[in-house]
Parts: sequence; structure tokens; C-alpha cells
Amino acid sequence: MSIYNKILVVADINKEEQPALSRAMQLAAQSRSPSRVTFFLSIYDFSYDMTSMLSSDERDAMRRGVIGQREQWMQKVAQPYLNDNVEFEVKVVWHNRPYEAIIAEVFSGEHDIVIKGTRKHDVLESVIFTPTDWHLLRKCPSPVLLVKNETWPEDASILASVHVGSENDTHIGLNDEMVEQLKSLSERLGARPLLVNAYPVTPANITIELPEFDPTTYTDAVRGHHLTAMKALRQKHGFDEEQTIVEQGLPEDVIPDAAIKENAAMVIIGTTGRTGLSAVFIGNTAEHVIDKINCDVLALKPAGYISPLDPKTAI
Repeated sequence: MSIYNKILVVADINKEEQPALSRAMQLAAQSRSPSRVTFFLSIYDFSYDMTSMLSSDERDAMRRGVIGQREQWMQKVAQPYLNDNVEFEVKVVWHNRPYEAIIAEVFSGEHDIVIKGTRKHDVLESVIFTPTDWHLLRKCPSPVLLVKNETWPEDASILASVHVGSENDTHIGLNDEMVEQLKSLSERLGARPLLVNAYPVTPANITIELPEFDPTTYTDAVRGHHLTAMKALRQKHGFDEEQTIVEQGLPEDVIPDAAIKENAAMVIIGTTGRTGLSAVFIGNTAEHVIDKINCDVLALKPAGYISPLDPKTAI
């Protein structure tokens, strides 16, 4: 089954290079069915709405003029990335909150994925996520891919950060979804697929409070449980043992380390999003992992996730 055939790409107004558009076209070109890429921009200038000397019609005309200029610019910067086999369109809207405009377009256009470029700090050599990035990760109903580099590296891998130690239905469903996405993306991008799981260390306070407690036996049991669960997951989806990594430690340490060692160009993260207003929280573990990864990040929501910006639930 082909995924991501209706792709929404957020334009970076500050650069001529558009890594998100490059990645979108790369995915669309490898699709087995017709694909459409929408190059999207939300703009707003407070001064145009506060020009009291102009009439409403004149202000509207000024806004249309600005939108038209941006559309021409986007058509120009998009030219190097276009593919005759991929349907392409440019869309500019006037909105003072970019993330709300993007999510509204996801709902109205029924897009399969949002792809957006991230900012790289030239001195620290690390990715800096903007407030818009975090709002999308927390509230966008579709998968969100944050892209760092325009060029896909050679001999790259894609990691799926699965949570195999849990019997929670949400985690189980997210694991299956992440693995399916991993298989499709690895095929389309020519990458090595890997499943990564972190299991917890023995709590230090237990050994102090319970002298008879054997930490070695406990650790072996936990590791055994995670290895068995990982084996079940990989066999379910047709993966080999060599394509799995099970390490002791916190996910926010294990996943970024594995990404470096395996030359990961992308890490797939499942966010334990909630429904309703509580969906503004992405989950502490996922948020800490995302903040430490210096490569593309694909964030997936669980089945049944309801965005707080869903127009169907708006009061």
C-alpha cells in the first residue's frame, strides 16, 4: 500500500533552498499511485490590517497583492524541484498563526502528511525547532515530517523508535503503524530500516529499600521481556534480528545514540497524543527524544487522536 500521496509542504520564506519540498518530491516520485504536492505558506502583516486611512476594499487589494507576490516567489523557488509526474500547486493564505493555518489546510485538503524544514544552528550544528514545529507536533492530526537536510545521505538508515515493553493498546497500535511507515519510507528513500527499543534501568531506590532484591535478576528479566516482545514485533512484520536494536537506558539517550551510530537520516517517533484539549501535550518522553535528534523526525499520532483544532469538534 502506498502512503503519503497527498503531501502538504510548508515553505521556508527565509531561504531559496527548500529541503522540505525536496523531500516531498523525493517521496512523491517513488509513489506507485498519482501524487499531489501542495506548496503552502501562511503570511500576515499587522500593518495591512491597521491602515485606517484605507478602505476595507483597499486593504483587501493590498493583501491580495502581497499574496500574489509570494505565490510568484514560491513558483520560482519550486522550479528546481518539480517533477512532471507529480501534480503540484502553490497555495498562500493570510493568517496570523501559521500552525493554525497549516492544520486548517490539512483538514480541508485531506493531506496525508505535513513536511516542514527545520532550522539548523550553524555554530552548535544542531536542529532548532521553532514554536510552529512544536505546535504541529502536538496538534496536527496527520503525520509531521521535520526535515533537516535537502540531500538524502548515502548508506542512510531510518529508525523506528518502538515501545515493545508495553501491553497498552495505544502503544501496540503505534508500534504497528510505525513499522509499516518504516517499511514504506525505507523502500521509497533507499534506506536501511531499523527498529530501536529502550528498556529501563533498575531503580536504585529498590535495592536500598529491599536488601533481598537481586538487581541482576531483575535486569535480566526486563531485558528478556523486551527482547521477546521485539522478536514478536519483527517477525510479525518480516524483519530480521539484525534489523533490531534493544538497549538499556532512557529513550532520550538510547534513540539519539543509535541514530548517530547507524547513520540515521530519519527517526520515526510515536507520540502518545490524547484527545480533546489534552492533545496539546505530546508526551515527555517523545518530546525529549525529538529535541535530541539531529536528523529528520517523523512524528505519528495514535489511532483515534483528535486534534484540538478539528473543525468538527469546534464549539
